[in-house]
Amino acid sequence: MHHPTLRKDLPRAQFLAERAFATLERFLHIEAASGSALLIAAAAALIWANSPFAHAYHALWHLPVSAGIGGVTWSQPLHFWINDALMTVFFLVVGLEIRREIQEGALSNVKQASLPIVAALGGVAVPALIYLGLNSDAAGRHGWAVPTATDIAFAVGVLALLGRSIPSNVRVFLLALAIIDDIIAVLIIALFYSGGLDYHGFIVAGLGLLAVLGFQRIGIGSAWAYVLPGAIVWTGLLMTGAHPTLAGVVLGMMTPVVPLRTREHPVDLVAHAAEQLRVHDGRAEAGAHRPAGALRQLRLGQRELLPPVVRVQAALHPWVAYGVMPLFALANAGVSVDGIDLSAGGPQWIMGGIALALVLGKPLGVIGTSWLVVRLGWCRLPPGVSWGGICLIGLLAGIGFTMSIFIAMLAFADERLLGAAKLGVLAGSLAAAVLGLAWGAVYRRTSRTA
Repeated sequence: MHHPTLRKDLPRAQFLAERAFATLERFLHIEAASGSALLIAAAAALIWANSPFAHAYHALWHLPVSAGIGGVTWSQPLHFWINDALMTVFFLVVGLEIRREIQEGALSNVKQASLPIVAALGGVAVPALIYLGLNSDAAGRHGWAVPTATDIAFAVGVLALLGRSIPSNVRVFLLALAIIDDIIAVLIIALFYSGGLDYHGFIVAGLGLLAVLGFQRIGIGSAWAYVLPGAIVWTGLLMTGAHPTLAGVVLGMMTPVVPLRTREHPVDLVAHAAEQLRVHDGRAEAGAHRPAGALRQLRLGQRELLPPVVRVQAALHPWVAYGVMPLFALANAGVSVDGIDLSAGGPQWIMGGIALALVLGKPLGVIGTSWLVVRLGWCRLPPGVSWGGICLIGLLAGIGFTMSIFIAMLAFADERLLGAAKLGVLAGSLAAAVLGLAWGAVYRRTSRTA
C-alpha cells in the first residue's frame, strides 16, 4: 500500500515553492493590491508618453496584430484587441458581479438595494449636470457621461487601505453603489455611444445566445465550452455597431447562480470518487492506472461544489485585476501633455468639467440624494453606516478611472479633446482618492472614539 507523502517529507524546494504560491494567491485577491497595480500602470503610461521614448509608446499600440483561420485573416491594431476584445473579459466580470449581487447580495431585495440605487442615480445625474454646465458647445456636450462612472477596483482598493476599522457595511454600500453605477454606465454606452445599428448583427448575436442557453439546458458546465458561443455574441455586437464589450455583460448576467444538477450532491460525488480511488490505490499494483470513471466523477464533483457565477469570477479575477485592467491603463492613460493646448477653450473646459464633476459632483450627488430620501423617510441608513460613512462613500465614488476613460474614448474622436478628457479623469480620480483617504482617516478616528 502506498502512503501519502507528508508535508515534512517534501523536498525543501517544493515546500518553499508551495508556501510562495499560497502567499501569491492570497496577495492576488487583495483589493488594495489590484488598485495599486492599476495606479502603477497608469503612472507608467503617463511617464512613457511624455518621455523621449514617446514615439515608441504610440507606435506600440498601433502595431497590427492578425488573427485568422486558414486563409481568412483579420488584422487590427493592438489597441483594438485590448479595448474591444480583452476588455470584454473585464465586462464579463462586471456582469458576474451584478448577477451575484442580484441573487444574494446588496441588490437581492428592494428594501436593501433602494438607498444604493438612489445614491447611484444621484451620483450619475449631478456630475453630468455640472459637466454640461461647463461644456455647452456641441463637441464638449458629447462627453457628459465621462464623469458619471465609478471604478470598482480603485474605489474599493482605496477603502481597503483604510484598514478593517471601517465598518463592513460601508464597504458593502460602496460595492453596491459601484455595481449599480456600472449597470448605468453599460446602459449609457448601449444607448448613447453606439453608432447607427446594423440589425443584421443582432441575428448573429442571437444565435450565440441561443447556443449558450442550449449548452446550459443540456448540462454543459465547463466554462471553456462557452468560449465559442461567447465569441459569436461578441462578433454579432461588433457587426451591429454597438460596442462589442457589452457581450461580456450579457454573458455574465446569463451565468447560472446554482451548480449544475447532478445525480448526487457534489460533496457526495467527491467523497465516493475519493473512496473508490483510495480502495483502488490500496489494491492495485504499482503503476496501474486509476479508474477513469472515478477520476471523471471527482473532477465533476469538485467543479460543481461552487455555482458557475462564483467559480468563473474567482478564476477570472486575478487575470482581470492584474492583467486586463493594468494593460488597459497602460494603453490608454498615456496622454502626451505637449499635444494638448489647454489654453484653448474646448480642451480646457472639458478637462476642468470632468475633474470638477468627479471631485465635487459625485459626492454631492451621492450624499445629497441619500440625505433627501432618508429625510423623507423613503429609505434608511444601513446598520453601522453613519453619515460620515456616506461622505466617505461619496468621495470614493469620484474615482472614475477605467470606465470613465473607456467612455471618453467613445465620446471624443478628436485627439486633443480625448487627451484633455483623459487628463481630467486622471486628475479628478487622483484628487477624489486623496480626499477619500484624508476623510477616511478622520472618519476612522471618530468611529473608534464613538
